[in-house]
Amino acid sequence: MKQNTALRASNSKNHTHIIFKNQEHEEFYYSSLKNCRYQDSYHEALCYCLGISDDTRRNVNRIYDFTTGYIKTECLHDGWQTSGSLKIVRLAFNLYTDGVPTVEEDDSHEEQLDECRQYSVSDLFCCSYAKYFWQAIGLRYPEYVNYRSMEEILYGQSEIAGNKTRY
Repeated sequence: MKQNTALRASNSKNHTHIIFKNQEHEEFYYSSLKNCRYQDSYHEALCYCLGISDDTRRNVNRIYDFTTGYIKTECLHDGWQTSGSLKIVRLAFNLYTDGVPTVEEDDSHEEQLDECRQYSVSDLFCCSYAKYFWQAIGLRYPEYVNYRSMEEILYGQSEIAGNKTRY
């Protein structure tokens, strides 16, 4: 019998090594994950993303409600947001909800399309956080990630015929 995605994700704990931006990121990840209702891959990816920058760590309670488990989409319009923090929050929302939760039904068709474009790979990954975004995807979808190759991608190294090659 096939399990749904959430059950497969919660049962798949094959990641052995998580790459953090800094000590504050790591501490935030573990402490915020403890405050979540569930410690599954959805929450791991969410907490990991929201810990990447000081802005998102400082404003986490404006982004996510740890009691209800609801994201706060209105945070994307807050004055503290930067171009980088918007990318982080959008990726976190996407990995957590499997969708584009900030598209409003009452918005015009053009406004909805503009918001959807903000979630495109090129829009999200064209920044200095890209390698951490790869890690977040690995946390969310651990059953599809080979962590040795993930480390090679993130560290920019590959072992070819016993030699290390820098990309």
